[in-house]
Amino acid sequence: MLAAMFSGRHTLCQDPEEGSIFLDRDGKHFRHILNWLRDGIVPFLSDFDLLELLREAEYYQLLGLMDRIRDLLSNRKEDEEPQSELKRVDIIKCIQSEKVRLRGVNLCGLDLSKLDLSYVDFSYASLKNVFFSRANLQCAKFRDADAEGSIFHNATLREYKINILFSSHHIFFLTFLRIVLIIVFCLERCEFTGANLRGALLAAANLQSANLQDACLVDCSFCGADLRSAHLQGADLTNANLEGANLEGANLKGAKLLNANLRSANLQRAYLRYVNLRDTQLEGARLDGANLLGAIR
Repeated sequence: MLAAMFSGRHTLCQDPEEGSIFLDRDGKHFRHILNWLRDGIVPFLSDFDLLELLREAEYYQLLGLMDRIRDLLSNRKEDEEPQSELKRVDIIKCIQSEKVRLRGVNLCGLDLSKLDLSYVDFSYASLKNVFFSRANLQCAKFRDADAEGSIFHNATLREYKINILFSSHHIFFLTFLRIVLIIVFCLERCEFTGANLRGALLAAANLQSANLQDACLVDCSFCGADLRSAHLQGADLTNANLEGANLEGANLKGAKLLNANLRSANLQRAYLRYVNLRDTQLEGARLDGANLLGAIR
């Protein structure tokens, strides 16, 4: 301890006449410092107490102790994954209702695979590392949700369409007319506007006509995904893997494709005006009919 104090790494408060040294410190953590100097072990303390001990270590310029405390605090922060507020069984009960809103709910780490989650509103929810594999997410809303690291493998996220058949009989001048009227209703798209999907797995997912505008799709895997007519305006697809994906008719206006893998992807009739494709992998990609006006290649 004395060696650390008189190492010259910090200024000591010394009486000019008597030569005595005054340490204006709180003695609460002094024993922890002595113990660390003796055996090199950082005590198990609360984050608040560790921060106080860090200030003491900084005062005494104990560089090794400072590094150990900072590492410990950093590891604790990484380990403090947010816990889900609901369980799978709770979600199963919820989806029995006609209209399900889970806006802003924390569902981190849940296994929601193979569930019918169509029309569920997940807007602003915390969905980190959620397992959505093979779930039905037709017309679900993920607006501004945080779904970093989630798995959507083989999930259905496309725009939902329903065909309704009407038959009517009309008699005009004793003539029997059978009129078959087929009406197609286009309902609300699966919406990921502004959502954080960084590192999410969406391989083979059905995202036809899905709304992914301004979404963070960095490091996402879309291998073999169906993104026909998808809305990807302003989306960040940096380092995304779209190998073999079907992007026919997709709108990529303003999308970031830095280091994106689009090998063998179908980009026919896709909107790519003024998109920077210089660092994009396009080997084997189909670009027939794509709008490439002003695109950087």
